[in-house]
Amino acid sequence: FYRMMLGAFEITALSDGVFDLDTGKLLTNTTPGNLRRLLEESFHHDAVPTSVNAYLINTGEQLILVDTGAAQRFGPTLGRMPANLVASGYRPEQVDALLITHMHPDHIGGMVANGKMLFPNAAAFVDRREAEYWLGDSALQHAADDRKNFFEGAVASMTPYSRAGQLQTFEGPAELLAGMRAIPAPGHTPGHTMYSVQSQGQRLVFWGDLTEIASVQFVQGNVATAFDGDGPESARQRDVSYADAAAERYLVAGSHLPFPGIGHVRKDGTGYAWVPIDYEPIR
Repeated sequence: FYRMMLGAFEITALSDGVFDLDTGKLLTNTTPGNLRRLLEESFHHDAVPTSVNAYLINTGEQLILVDTGAAQRFGPTLGRMPANLVASGYRPEQVDALLITHMHPDHIGGMVANGKMLFPNAAAFVDRREAEYWLGDSALQHAADDRKNFFEGAVASMTPYSRAGQLQTFEGPAELLAGMRAIPAPGHTPGHTMYSVQSQGQRLVFWGDLTEIASVQFVQGNVATAFDGDGPESARQRDVSYADAAAERYLVAGSHLPFPGIGHVRKDGTGYAWVPIDYEPIR
């Protein structure tokens, strides 16, 4: 885990682990030659080690967790968020709210353990369109065969919270909790959401899966992924979000940016560059 202060809020980045993404199969709207060049510039090859990050916000009054990791749904190298949460000094039952960026399994798998809520006292917030897409009565029936497990996973993670009356949907943009605002960013999924947190004039925006392969997508934001439901719209969201983060100079956090996944964005020629935060102990 990695800990920092944002104004009066304590932010703890929690690693769920790292897994390899095959960029040749994952990335779209590019060419093999272009992809190879960009990867080599960052000392990467086809398989890029990719972090899965979750983020805990301690406001002093509430504990809020942004996404929950994958559990074991993407293999044995993931599923470490709960243990790292405990290692950071907190317990799952202390968490008051879950802010879900979207319902892909590497973001909601850690909500449950053995079919039960891992965070029994937490309200789970998710965009209404996202909930309807993944949890609708006919969602699984109409899903492509290679995506049915995604829908089944969404139902498995969300049903315990729904039955307990702890699943809350919203329509963004929306002010959800004190100092925290939901920002619609559809494209990756229909209700993909970013969350903006502010304290004492400092701002951090949790991006979810706006960017998955930093060495490629910061340089060429038009490169999409096979997991994007709407590739052109996801690219448009990157353009808007990169420009805003660079102009306003606030911090951002990405679910798949190299751990701890927190830093700044700056303009760099025709694209952008990622500037990770420097390590500083909390004083």
